[in-house]
Amino acid sequence: MSTQANTASGSFESSVASPVLTVPRPFYWSVRRELWEHRSIYIAPLAVAGVALFGFLIATIGRAMATHDLAQRRAVLEEPYHFAIALIMGAYFIVSIFYSVDALYGERRDRSILFWKSLPVSDLTTVLAKASIPLMVLPLLSFAIAVVTLWIMALLSTAVLWGSGLSARTLWTQVSHFQISLLYHLVTVHMLWYAPIYGWLLLVSAWARRAPILWATLPVLAIGALEKIAFNTTHIAALVKYRFTGPEDFDFPASGKYPMGPMSHSSFGNFLGHPGLWLGFAFAAVFLAAAIRQRRYQGPV
Repeated sequence: MSTQANTASGSFESSVASPVLTVPRPFYWSVRRELWEHRSIYIAPLAVAGVALFGFLIATIGRAMATHDLAQRRAVLEEPYHFAIALIMGAYFIVSIFYSVDALYGERRDRSILFWKSLPVSDLTTVLAKASIPLMVLPLLSFAIAVVTLWIMALLSTAVLWGSGLSARTLWTQVSHFQISLLYHLVTVHMLWYAPIYGWLLLVSAWARRAPILWATLPVLAIGALEKIAFNTTHIAALVKYRFTGPEDFDFPASGKYPMGPMSHSSFGNFLGHPGLWLGFAFAAVFLAAAIRQRRYQGPV
């Protein structure tokens, strides 16, 4: 009797504990699946970082060593940092756009959706795992690649500066400051402000039967052109620009630029309190909910 009670108690405890342990695993393996299937997620930023470092070695170091003016040599060595990081961020943004457009359409095109739907993974978990790639995984991965690139460039510049009898303290202060600014840019812009853009692209990817990139862009362009012709207004264009460049009444980095001031709690708090951010979250939630529903009922194309 005691053995039966212990067995029943053990089975009950395992049945209670098992869901707690296994709930995150489908999401975790879904994200691993995306990284395995879409290797451009990490290959593209790494390749761009490699190109930036190669250009830094050939052009910048060579030009710095050929410059006899020490002040100008320092300026040459500190010049390419913004450009290199802009290249990495540009590669990340392009990969995010094309990944989001193809994330749900690709599995319908190659009919692998039939296999993935046979697994005990819900449509909610699948769509959220795909949304986490442009909203979380890619920004953090790009930040790590950018930081490593910055450090390699700074170490090379430090060697040249020390060889020239110059101090590298200003250089490393700038690098540290730039890392904080870059993290602020990624969190505010790519992980928060651009959420409805990625949500819209995932919805189109789940719905379109062909050419999802055209369905994602042409209707917006057509509505904007119709508005301009019919009413001579540009509200649609202003709305699109607002989502890409941010509100004018906030110290928000425009596309391709980075905030060079440190991330203070007051400025970040003002950003979190901006109504445009929460309205964007609402649209992103609607788009993702619609994408989940579309994946539930859409089959191969």
